[in-house]
Amino acid sequence: MDFVPNHVAREYHSDSMPEGVEQLGAKDDKEKQFSPHNNFYYIPRQRFSPRFFIGQNTDNEYYEFPAKATGNDRFDAYPENHDWYETVKLNYGVDYLGWCQHHFDPIPDTWMKMRDILLFWSSKGIDGFRCDMVHMVPVDFWHWAIAQVKKQYPHIKFIAEIYEPSLYRPYIEWGGFDYLYDKVGLYDKLRAIQCCDVSAAQLSYCWQSLDGLSDNMLNFLENHDEQRFASMQYAGEASRVLPSLVVSSTISRAPMMIYFGQELGEKAADAEGFSGRDGRTTIFDYWSVPSVRTWYNNGKCTTTQLTPEQRALRKLYKQVLTLCNKEKAISRGDFFDLMYVNCDNPHFDPHHQYTYLRYTQNEILLIAVNFGSVAADISINIPQHALDMMNVGAGAYNATELLSGKSEEKYLHPGVPFTTPVNGYGAVMWKIKISQKTLRSGRKKCAKQCE
Repeated sequence: MDFVPNHVAREYHSDSMPEGVEQLGAKDDKEKQFSPHNNFYYIPRQRFSPRFFIGQNTDNEYYEFPAKATGNDRFDAYPENHDWYETVKLNYGVDYLGWCQHHFDPIPDTWMKMRDILLFWSSKGIDGFRCDMVHMVPVDFWHWAIAQVKKQYPHIKFIAEIYEPSLYRPYIEWGGFDYLYDKVGLYDKLRAIQCCDVSAAQLSYCWQSLDGLSDNMLNFLENHDEQRFASMQYAGEASRVLPSLVVSSTISRAPMMIYFGQELGEKAADAEGFSGRDGRTTIFDYWSVPSVRTWYNNGKCTTTQLTPEQRALRKLYKQVLTLCNKEKAISRGDFFDLMYVNCDNPHFDPHHQYTYLRYTQNEILLIAVNFGSVAADISINIPQHALDMMNVGAGAYNATELLSGKSEEKYLHPGVPFTTPVNGYGAVMWKIKISQKTLRSGRKKCAKQCE
């Protein structure tokens, strides 16, 4: 369920409130710019006058008096066309300068109303809330409200759309969120690698900068605000998705979000009303998604109407996402970045390639991706420190590449590189199972190789 607590539409009016619940703003003192007891912020004695409306005299011109503050924290009556002029900011007991004017005793009315909305939908059986622009709402509210909901519905997950990395830890540790959008980190970096020739080696900074919060992030390649991966404004071809998909879904234990139509290679090539042809699926117009409409096929939900490319892409997504749940090294294992010992490796291209380990007891995955268009035979250095962290001895082991099913012998040894081919816009996920028997056999083979 999409929960938008920072703002509502200017003409917001609920027609399905439970008995005894009042409309937002019903008891507000509109003569006060700010009151901790109000649901909205007001600009007293001024009419709402967007600058692009000034001078326009139409019969159905919108009238609002006194004006309310705009959703993107515009605390005057004159928002411009780049402001969220169609929305009204909700008041959580914090004044327009950001100062708390209330010690939240009693609890502000807006808090109570928002809590009741969360509980109403929780009672309907939903399993989580995607919460819009949470950093524009006081973290103390989230601390209080999420605890109130989870007391009755402990299974419900709270996901925060947030774009301020400095606030990640407070909104997890104090606010109580389960997951945060990894937009300004992993998403932006993957897009920059795909579109702007940014080095793949910079992906290491994404997990390093999270300072232990990687598992609390929600990873994605598409959402309602962003351009479709297959659009001309992004990658241009859905077939180039594998390296980004593998990194986003396997770099941590964090969940991966798939936007509807992504697995069909939706290009968002239509010119949809307000949005126009911008590579996004419109959220402002009544519209349908061409690829999903074809797959839906009048309720039959079959792949018979899909192109061979769409069927292959859907199969690829299913394969990768199934591995994310099936392989313990991904869903529960640890992570070891191999880039620091491969940036100077003459048989590895850190500008286009990225590699790391995921491991758990007795199981190891070596993952390597290639963002370049040319296939490559790469050699990957594995340091002794990695073997120590995985508690495994250096040796030769039988390995299976999970995407192709191919099996062959591979080395885990600081003196013998791990070699593998990787297709252009491709990825490999080599799985090695460790047992005492394979460990002894591998050490003998490795000793012979190193002589």
